[in-house]
Amino acid sequence: MLRRSERRVTATFSPALCWKRQESRTPVRTQLLLLASLVALVPLAAPAQSASFDVALRGQTVGSANYQFRRAAEGIESESSVRLSTKGVDYAFSKSEQLSAAHQLRKAEINAVVNGAAVHLTALVQGSEIKMNASANGRTTSNTLSAQGAAVFLPDFDPGALQTLLTLSAGRNGRDLWLVIPRQAGSVAQVKMATLADEQGTLEGKSVVVHHLVATCDGASVNLFADAGNQLLQAELPQAGFALVRKGFVLTPPSKAPPPPADDTAAPSAQP
Repeated sequence: MLRRSERRVTATFSPALCWKRQESRTPVRTQLLLLASLVALVPLAAPAQSASFDVALRGQTVGSANYQFRRAAEGIESESSVRLSTKGVDYAFSKSEQLSAAHQLRKAEINAVVNGAAVHLTALVQGSEIKMNASANGRTTSNTLSAQGAAVFLPDFDPGALQTLLTLSAGRNGRDLWLVIPRQAGSVAQVKMATLADEQGTLEGKSVVVHHLVATCDGASVNLFADAGNQLLQAELPQAGFALVRKGFVLTPPSKAPPPPADDTAAPSAQP
């Protein structure tokens, strides 16, 4: 497994500044300038982070998705929503999530409609376990999963979950990463990250260097493209022909969508 050590992103925090009260003959203006310089060194609270995406199937837009992260008193709150409609699949969900300050899962809740059927899912981390509960078609199921390393709660086409995966991968050097798959009663599987050569693209018309990573889980791979700040720009699911493309972003040259399967009557599946 290739590791992302050459592009590791770490969060740094300045220690608290301790002041001792003492007499000073430094002019007031000089003191204010010094204070302004010190304040500039103190990191500000991270602003809310959000992004919107188009969902494409073999190059044709079939839906939209978005996410938002914001700082909370006890960590990070995130929200995602996805809506897509294509042959055989009418899929929409909204997800709310509570993460630790290190972006590790604490709690997640999904309300979805899949081909007209309402689905409700919850995941709650308790120690080394993840309690999953799901209700759909009048049936309720529960399951207890083992929490392994850093787990990402990943519904289909969720850009917020993919952004969390990128963030955790950078902080953990691509190791000890797991996905919580909310199908039926839920499952947990390890995900391996590989780093490929950088590519080029434009965002809002401006040239950007694009980092290319591949996440592989249970034999399926997702190509992830991110900017220098580790922000998700595009995600491709080559097996199904789907892609998430951030609004205003163009990969240069654009990747080619895979050809449709021989039996094009088979509709792609969707979670939950």
